[in-house]
Amino acid sequence: MQNTIQKLSENPTTYRKLQINHTRNKQQDHTALMDEATANFRYEDCQKEYWNPEEFSLLYGTALWEQSSPHQRVILNHLYWVAYYSQIVSAEIATIYFNQTSAAGLYAHEDFRLICDTLDLESSQERAHINAFRTIAKQVEQALFGELIFTYPMRGPFTETIVYADTNALKTWWKKIQLQYFGLISANNTFLACQYFTVRGVRTLNGKLVQHKLSNYYQKHPYSETAPIPAKISYYHFLDESFHFNSSTIISHDVVTCLPPPTAFESLVANLGLIGCQRDHFHFSAAINGIFWYDPALYDKIYKLLRSPIFSMSDNDAKEMIRRCFTEESEGLHRSFSTHQEAMASYKVYVEKLDYLWQQNREMSIMGANSLARYLATQKSAFQRFQNYRN
Repeated sequence: MQNTIQKLSENPTTYRKLQINHTRNKQQDHTALMDEATANFRYEDCQKEYWNPEEFSLLYGTALWEQSSPHQRVILNHLYWVAYYSQIVSAEIATIYFNQTSAAGLYAHEDFRLICDTLDLESSQERAHINAFRTIAKQVEQALFGELIFTYPMRGPFTETIVYADTNALKTWWKKIQLQYFGLISANNTFLACQYFTVRGVRTLNGKLVQHKLSNYYQKHPYSETAPIPAKISYYHFLDESFHFNSSTIISHDVVTCLPPPTAFESLVANLGLIGCQRDHFHFSAAINGIFWYDPALYDKIYKLLRSPIFSMSDNDAKEMIRRCFTEESEGLHRSFSTHQEAMASYKVYVEKLDYLWQQNREMSIMGANSLARYLATQKSAFQRFQNYRN
């Protein structure tokens, strides 16, 4: 690597990769189709059929799933969609902001306009995604519960990205400070602007694992014209995000080679960013396969679901069901743990050629410290606190 910033035009292979990705994303932009589908969504039109493969249902493979009626299982399938994309909304709000701060860190240099144009297009697409997910989720939850459960008010980019995290007021404040500081310094540092896309790429990798399966449901639907609109939106979103992932990879793996080697400070910040990502992805959830939520933070939401007219459980029955779903091994828990392990393995491959990373980031050792035994021990302790709080 050289000691001065190399023009992108002097690295034709990298420039061509960026050019192809940007051109194809513009040509295949699904924003208009997504907006049209969102405007046409009516819950009553598709409330009786699945929107995702069956295994991508809320609390799939747990005690609740096993005793649910076919009608209840369809609702749990819809609630997976609502909960999953509510998490994606949080991530995409942050993405819009950091796309812009990263662009600021790149735009001052010759030939970097193409990257910035790419990020502008992606941010526009993210806004369409957010509108689609929120419009559908709010309509579904109002129809089912008369209130919002997994859907939340719009939030800023400095809020905890993981919606249901193992956090408290102090941790949330400290996370906010870190995100604000990174936005500030990456807007004036080309290496850190590029390195943000390492973190974005890692975070997107897990999404690709799940969203590919969600998009396949629409692709394999026997009647695509009349397929449920949420399934169609899952498909459009996956196609857009595939281009976004390509951007992350090109910027963090190829564009970064046009820069001088990172300083000790730049390496420190880059590694701390990945450690933060590992901590965010430390947990796995029996409730929702593919989102790394901290399940004790979900207990109140699941309790509200079980007490609603959908399940009509008594207070004692609802608490007992929460105990069985979260403190006992189940097929759903094993599936979520398997997704967690698959994601971790893919992260290792993604970062293996980045020579500035610390060993704990190369090996994803923080994320890898979780286990089924640790999960169950955490849930048993947390459930006792929940039960005492509810009594």
